[in-house]
Amino acid sequence: MKSWHGVIVATALPLRDDLTVDYERYAEHVRWLLDEGCDGVCPNGSLGEYQSLTPEERAQVVRTAVEVAGGDRVIPGVAAYGATEARRWAEQAAEAGAGGVLLLPPNAYRADDHITEAHFAEVARAGLPIIGYNNPHDTRVDLTPPLLARLYEAGHIVAVKEFSGDVRRAYQIAEMAPGLDLLIGADDVALELALAGAKGWIAGFANALPRASVALYRAALDGDLDKARAMYRTMHPLLRWDSRTEFVQAIKFSMDLVGRYGGPCRAPRLRLAPEQEKAVRAATEAAAPLEGR
Repeated sequence: MKSWHGVIVATALPLRDDLTVDYERYAEHVRWLLDEGCDGVCPNGSLGEYQSLTPEERAQVVRTAVEVAGGDRVIPGVAAYGATEARRWAEQAAEAGAGGVLLLPPNAYRADDHITEAHFAEVARAGLPIIGYNNPHDTRVDLTPPLLARLYEAGHIVAVKEFSGDVRRAYQIAEMAPGLDLLIGADDVALELALAGAKGWIAGFANALPRASVALYRAALDGDLDKARAMYRTMHPLLRWDSRTEFVQAIKFSMDLVGRYGGPCRAPRLRLAPEQEKAVRAATEAAAPLEGR
């Protein structure tokens, strides 16, 4: 398996009540996820609240993950406003020993294809394998199948985390870039993309339900569709929160509900509204028995 294959957890970041980073608790969380059967971790994604971290905090999160998991099981997010900063984060990940990086197009800038290709080319100079992250909902930049094919042919990416929500793209990507690995990018299309040939899943709710997430993914890969469909139907009301604006708060709250520390978020994220907490609670309680504890 390559570093980006299997169930890779986009790790939530534990913050203390004063909103400082609890690195010891983060290390314990990474260790627990691997012990529960997950294949790796992805720190400093949106779920890790990287946008609110200082440079020192962001670097230490990567070092902590590598110290616990080993570099080949760590794929840090290196998203930034532009290629120069993103490349620096990729170089920091390489220095820490990470096995690859997850890269968005330029943040907060609606880049065209030419700029996007230059962005990926610059970050690729850091020397680590790059998983492109297609999230047109947040970035307003769409890594379309033709663009992904060009990035792959140029040697800039080895895989794509697909978060467009359009499961039809899996087949077009396979046709246009046969060697490019498809990764599930949103929890609520996990079964559809696993059946379409995804090599991995960068998962959110695995922070709370790692055993169930791994079991769902492996059942789909093994062709045990009765088991996979039954699990997916039970989990889907919870997994849908991964595609909502409040996904960080929802996943952390779900962690709290199952006895894992989720804790608070930094601004601009606020606590879920009471009706949202009620919905996440009900969905978590319905899915929690699938953990098998």
